[in-house]
Parts: sequence; C-alpha cells; structure tokens
Amino acid sequence: MIIELLNYALNGALLGLLYALVAMGFVVIYRASKVFNMAVGEMLVLGAFLVWWAIVSRGMHPAVGLAAALAISVLVGLAIERLLFRRLIGESVFSMIMVTIGLLILMRGLVLVIWGPQERAFPALIPLQPLIVGDMIVPRPLLAAGVLAVVFAFGLHWFFNRSRAGLAMSAVAEDHQIALSMGISVRRSIAFAWALGGVMSVVASVVYLSGKSLTFLSSEVGFASLPVALLAGLESLRGLLLAGLIVGIVQGLTAAYVDPLIGGNAASVVPYIFMLGVLIVRPTGMFGWRRIERV
Repeated sequence: MIIELLNYALNGALLGLLYALVAMGFVVIYRASKVFNMAVGEMLVLGAFLVWWAIVSRGMHPAVGLAAALAISVLVGLAIERLLFRRLIGESVFSMIMVTIGLLILMRGLVLVIWGPQERAFPALIPLQPLIVGDMIVPRPLLAAGVLAVVFAFGLHWFFNRSRAGLAMSAVAEDHQIALSMGISVRRSIAFAWALGGVMSVVASVVYLSGKSLTFLSSEVGFASLPVALLAGLESLRGLLLAGLIVGIVQGLTAAYVDPLIGGNAASVVPYIFMLGVLIVRPTGMFGWRRIERV
C-alpha cells in the first residue's frame, strides 16, 4: 500500500515537473518582455511538428533533425518578435496579451493548414521502457522531463540574475521606456526572449510527446501548465519546480484515489482549482514580485 502511494506520488511529481518545464515558456518571455504568451501550447505543437517533419518525414538523423527543428524554432521566434511585438514596444500589457491570443489562433490555423488534423506518431527519442528501481516504476520520458526542468530552472535563474544580458532583459520587462533611456536595446532583448521561447518549445515537445501521438490538440498541455506558472509567480523560475511538484503530486493522488470513487476525471480539474485559488488569494503567486505603485 505504501509502495503504491509512493509510486503515484513520484509519477505525479514528475508530471508536475513536466508542467514546470512547459511553464518556463510563459516565464522566460514574461521575465524578458512583460508579455504573457498565451500561445505557449501552440509553440510547443509547432516545435513538435518540426521535429516530426525533420526526423520522420525527411529521414534525418535524430540529432540532425533536432538541431534543424531548434534552428527553425529560433527563426520563428525571431519572426514573431519582428512582425508583431516590435511594433508594440511601450504599449500596454493588455495590448500585448490580446496579440498573443491572436498569435495562438494564427499558429493553430497554420499547423492545421500545413500538417492537417490527423494523428501522427511522434518519434520515440527517449526510451519508453520504464526505469524499475525495486518496487518503484518510473517512466523515462517523465524522468527526463524532471531532470531537464531542474537544469533549465537553475540555469535560467542564474542567467536572469547574474549575467549582464539577463539583467538587461529584466530591466526591459520592468519598463520599456526606462530601459531605452538607460541605453538597453529593448528590441534585442525581446527578440532573444522569443528565440529562447522557441528553443524551450522544442525541448518540452520532445519529452512530452516522445513515443506518443501528435496532433494540433497536443497544445492543451500549455493550458495545463498555466496554473503552475501562476502558482509560482510569473517572475520565478526556480519557484516553478515547487509549484509543479505541488500540482503534480495532488493531481496524481487525485487520479489514483478520488477518480475511482466518483467515477469521473477530477484530476484534470486540479490544476485549474490551483489557478483560481492563486488568483483569488495571492495573484502574484508564491514567489512573484510584489510591486508598490503610487496611485
């Protein structure tokens, strides 16, 4: 009984870290440009289709195919910044959010036009055989997601808080006009953020979809990870790990012990309950920055 509980909790924790990895797409772009990117799920799906196109459709070696998908995703990110957000420098946050909603619809439409709605088998770039340690069963793709989430969280935290480029990007997120007056290139910072978002989308797509079916509906993981980003706070990268663990463990235990009792799928609602609770009680999240504004 205890082993079963630990198995459910461990798998839930790893699923939560997968959510945290996807949620980094929200936080990276927000930390660098103050843009809340609602199209994270669609960027992940586009990255996944690029990986499928390179490796399966074009027959490239997996390493070469991944490199090609990463390069194209970076170019897509740069194109999004150049065509949409460069014109919005200095505009309100609401305007930028509305543009990302339009971007979500546009990217989903492009995926449907180019690849269609049918399911495709995503290449199993991570071994699907579970890792068995004693009585514990650990799916390798989820384990890879957990490891990558920790590595990216600490690496990006160092970048934004210790490197010159990262500090400049944080200044841009605070206020575009002030950053310009300090001689910081707002365009370059926002462009780099979207390019980095493109890289994150490919990485997350590989660990999330390895060996699974790929469709345009795979973007739903972006919305499932949104509560993790809000619970942590949109400025906190390391906080995503704790938020992901909380949401994932509760969701895993709910699926194991509550869903069979009620005959429903309460586990899928758990992340959104967290999201509503955070927005009501602490809108800045557990580790979000509190701002004092003069009214």
